Amino acid sequence: MKSGTSDHKTLLKSLGKAGACAAFAIMCLGICRGQTRDGAIQASPQPATDVIAGLYGLVSSPGGKLPDWDKVQACFLKEAIIVLRTSRTATTAFTLQGFIKDFVDFYERPFKRGEMTVLPKESGFTERVLRMNGWEYGDMAHVLVLYEAAITGFPMPPQQGIDSWLLIRRDGRWLIAAVTNELVTPMRPIPPELRIEAQ
Repeated sequence: MKSGTSDHKTLLKSLGKAGACAAFAIMCLGICRGQTRDGAIQASPQPATDVIAGLYGLVSSPGGKLPDWDKVQACFLKEAIIVLRTSRTATTAFTLQGFIKDFVDFYERPFKRGEMTVLPKESGFTERVLRMNGWEYGDMAHVLVLYEAAITGFPMPPQQGIDSWLLIRRDGRWLIAAVTNELVTPMRPIPPELRIEAQ
């Protein structure tokens, strides 16, 4: 061990500063390639887009049965950052626990329109993916989603929105690290990346 360290020091000294940097870079590349060959770094068995598409199903409910919030939480890093549009003029930053609580509260909240009152936990709620655009690079991924959300039986047209998801691969599976959200409006139309002609 010690003699090997001494040999490396002699080599680096003879190479000079630039040569030492090049040697270090080559050594790092060799380590990474070796990890790939040895299977230490493996491709995720499930694309990041599939993970995100599945999440919209997890937060939806046909009514009479609430989503499995443990399964929803398992899709995220515990340190995930979630920033969502909470009104036409405001956004709110949530912790993962705050995000789950906000969804729980939503299912318990009565929505009124005229003489009608609808409770999402009884009538149901659906978020569905309309279009998706994602890419992966090593252990990171970015997924843009055009979605549509509607409370079942509530006399209002579905609300469209854009979610921007950042994911990181840990132990061979994708986990959500962050998400930001914006609503589609007449003044803020669907972005080019998610229009039909972009697909």
